Amino acid sequence: QDCRARTRPLEPRSSTYQRASRRRIRTMSAATFVVAGASTACASNRHPVKGNAKARSAALGARRAVASRGDVRALSSERHASFRASTARVGARRASPVTPRALDAAQPFDFEAKQRQKVEKKRTLKIGIVGFGNFGQFLAKRFIKNGHDVIATSRSDYGSIAAELNVGYYRDPDDFCEMHPDVVIFCTSILSTEATINAFPMQRLRRNTLVADVLSVKQFPKQLFLQRMPENFDILCLHPMFGPDSGKGSWKDLPLVYDKVRVGEEKSRRERVERLLSVFEDEGCRMVEMSCEEHDIQAASSQFITHTVGRMLGTMELGETTINTKGYESLLSLVNNTYNDSFDLYYGLFMYNKNATAELSRLELAFSQVKAQLFDRLHTLIRDDIFDEASVPTGLRSGNGKAKNGGGGDTPAEERTFKDRLIDQVNSG
Repeated sequence: QDCRARTRPLEPRSSTYQRASRRRIRTMSAATFVVAGASTACASNRHPVKGNAKARSAALGARRAVASRGDVRALSSERHASFRASTARVGARRASPVTPRALDAAQPFDFEAKQRQKVEKKRTLKIGIVGFGNFGQFLAKRFIKNGHDVIATSRSDYGSIAAELNVGYYRDPDDFCEMHPDVVIFCTSILSTEATINAFPMQRLRRNTLVADVLSVKQFPKQLFLQRMPENFDILCLHPMFGPDSGKGSWKDLPLVYDKVRVGEEKSRRERVERLLSVFEDEGCRMVEMSCEEHDIQAASSQFITHTVGRMLGTMELGETTINTKGYESLLSLVNNTYNDSFDLYYGLFMYNKNATAELSRLELAFSQVKAQLFDRLHTLIRDDIFDEASVPTGLRSGNGKAKNGGGGDTPAEERTFKDRLIDQVNSG
């Protein structure tokens, strides 16, 4: 009886239960279709059209194969495992930097090119140079080398030179200003700077233009800019402590003194100043931030004295010798770096730096002291050691052995030796 009870056929289920069972099977079959389609598409990512066809075919086959709830559970587990494995493979391919993708092959190149153009455009400055002489051309070459656009204007016609340097040149300052440069650098001489600024059409520039100078004195242009420039202009005072001769090669370790006199609070205006300074920094200059007042104090003791000594030696017309020493070659180099500059530059260093007069007086005093030491020592040597002759009460004994009375006596000029003339000079001193 127990066996018959266990082998008795199951009673038919109610229609409500059967409908619910069919609904669950259809739901699970639809889920299986989604899983199968997703896994097949991920596995065939390189061919999306072919992959979609395979996904539909696999899903239909899976739906036909579903016969019971157990088959559905088994198929669902299998598809979930396949989906997880496919997802892991896709993630590994995406993490690999060397895996190519057919759809995205051209996109990175195009994207990088556009981004590069944006960065370069953002970093490029349009620099206007007022005064396209030797120093203006000298700076323009380095600005262009660093990827910036340069335009220039000057009283003289430098059109042919500007064309060779790929510089836009404008004889009329109004045309120059209407090009709206980001930066305007005055490269005029010290003596002509005030007249140039007074006649310059500032009203045609942008309201927030950055103006700068490269004069060898700094208090004078600072005060001039603050008085004549519009209040919304940024002001940067620069002094490259080198020129076309001393900086014709590398700028490495050459000092650039700068003072941010007035810069707006906007980020773009601060970045513009930094981009201009980065030209000198990238060329290897030693960047020195210093106030204009402190600059003139130190420049009077260094630059003005250097130019003074160089001009003195240049006036002596020193030349090469067959026995040049290192020190003498340094003096010749000093002459080449200073005496070739215009006298207006040297005069401007003296006229527009109130500390230069005191330094010139110190130089004269030092020269007088050195000269006095030489003649004092020479006087003693002449009397005691050089001639090694008996002294006479009337004065020094001349080179020919005759008594010397200090004025030369009646000795003919042609008989007077170098010693005689030297003794005269010492006695008269």
